[in-house]
Amino acid sequence: MTKQKPTILVVNDDGITAPGIKVLMEEMQTLGKVTVVAPESPQSGMGHAITIGKPLRVDPVNIYPNVEMYRCSGTPVDCVKLAVNKIFKGRKPDLCVSGINHGLNNSINVLYSGTMSAAVEGAIEGIPSVGFSYDDHTFEADFENCRPYVREIASQVLKNGLQLGTLLNVNFPQGQIKGIKVCRQADAKWAEEFDERIDPYHRPYYWLTGKFVSNDRGEDTDVWALSHDFVSLVPVQFDMTAHHAIPQLNSWSFDV
Repeated sequence: MTKQKPTILVVNDDGITAPGIKVLMEEMQTLGKVTVVAPESPQSGMGHAITIGKPLRVDPVNIYPNVEMYRCSGTPVDCVKLAVNKIFKGRKPDLCVSGINHGLNNSINVLYSGTMSAAVEGAIEGIPSVGFSYDDHTFEADFENCRPYVREIASQVLKNGLQLGTLLNVNFPQGQIKGIKVCRQADAKWAEEFDERIDPYHRPYYWLTGKFVSNDRGEDTDVWALSHDFVSLVPVQFDMTAHHAIPQLNSWSFDV
């Protein structure tokens, strides 16, 4: 009896025509049967946003030969929800992969990232899920060095599974890669600034700018791994309970 190929959902936040999703789709085709559901336009920085106040559309498209692909009018999370409920009709794919994002999603960026939020939504649905990101924002980004690592990490997830409630955040450095480091999320954040300008009607408007600042000197972080030419692999959970804070809160006396 022929073993059935795993079913793999491919999503992203850069849009269905982004080069990164093409690379991810091609690598997943070596592992299983691929279905692509992606936003019709870029959705970077959308986080875990969902569409509530307007209807959603999901339409089949023929961008690459012999690939089942759909473009969605909504967010990356909408793509996963629609894929599970309408395209897979409630059947869960064996794997959900998101990316490959044009730009890193290490450290605190995991909270803002549409790429990672799509993977988180996959994990919420009980699907083993991975988000992939690469340290190059340009449309012409060269993902060739990422390919074997994408394939190997996805293969390991299909083989071994992931603990319920967890997923993987994988980031790739530019240049030659030394290997994979299993890491923790670095204690780092954006020092944000707003570039103020004036429009033709003399009203101010703002462009968000800033610098990514890490004060974490640990050598077990994603920031350290990437700066030393390693792929960073961080296990992520969507239970945001600060369990360590519960005993302190239970010691408070609420006088109500």
